Formats: sequence, C-alpha cells, structure tokens
Amino acid sequence: MEKALNRVGSIKTSTFWVPNKAKQEISHISQDLSIFSNTVEEKAKWIFNKLKGKPAKPLPDLLREHNLPPGLFPNNITCYELDESKSKLIVHLPSACEISFKDSSVIKYTTRVKGTLSRGKLSAIEGMKTKVIVWVKVTSVAVESYKSDKVWFTATGVKKSRPKDAYEMPRDSVKVEEY
Repeated sequence: MEKALNRVGSIKTSTFWVPNKAKQEISHISQDLSIFSNTVEEKAKWIFNKLKGKPAKPLPDLLREHNLPPGLFPNNITCYELDESKSKLIVHLPSACEISFKDSSVIKYTTRVKGTLSRGKLSAIEGMKTKVIVWVKVTSVAVESYKSDKVWFTATGVKKSRPKDAYEMPRDSVKVEEY
C-alpha cells in the first residue's frame, strides 16, 4: 500500500512539473513565431510592392533624396530594404568588400550594412569600417547641409571630414576575405 501511495505522489509531482515545463516551451515557441512572422510580414510587403509595380528606387537616388552622397555604397549591392516607419535602412551586398575612393579613403563593408536614415545623416551604422591609421567601425555618416562640400564620418570616437565629391559616383568594389 505504501508503495502505491508513493507512486501516486511521484506521478502528481511529475504531472505538476510537466505543465510548467510545457508552458515555458510554448512561451519560447510563441516568441520565435512572433519574430518569424514579423520578418515574413516585412518580406511579404516587399514582394507585394514589387508585384504591384511599385519598384524601389535605386539606392543612389534614395541617398540623394536624403542629402547623402550617392556613391556611399558600391555599385554591386544585391538589394536594400527601407522600413520607412522606423527609418531603418539595410543594404545587402554579395560579399564583404571594400572601395577605394578618389580622395584615397577606403571603406570596407560586410554583407549586410544597417543604419538609421534621416535627412543628411546615416546613423547607428553596423557593418562599415574605414581606415584611419587602423581600421575603425563607422558609426555615422553626415552632410551638414545641401550646399556643404564635406562628408563627416564618425568612427569610434573620431570625427573626420572628407570631400563630398569623392563619393558622388557609385564605384565598383573589390571582394575582401574578411571584414
């Protein structure tokens, strides 16, 4: 009899544990599904706009509209995404690459460059580096006004101006092995 009661007690304990563990797992699964559905929703909007005949502007035109130099990114981008509600820009490239500009500056890009796009500024940049003695991460690129002839690169505590005309034309990039 005692063995039977012990067995019933252990079943109750384990049945209590299983629902709690199941609730945790279901919670994790629902979070993953939520993230996945948001991504699918964004991609679906992009595809729908393509099918509807609402093509995205070329990236140089988009940059020009935001008073940024059109040659800031290479010619060979795969595509870009712009979330206008959050001003988030994501530029996709086929591989990690770099560009040498006519002012002798060099910028490296990862396969995906993210940033917040606003009038005259691309901030919170991830995936871009420039050489200032050593390679440093670029955190923002800004043009002070429409008539300004300078582009300001902010990189890990360093702010450097460069001539705007060096970035007026998109250039071909060179593939690099590592970013």
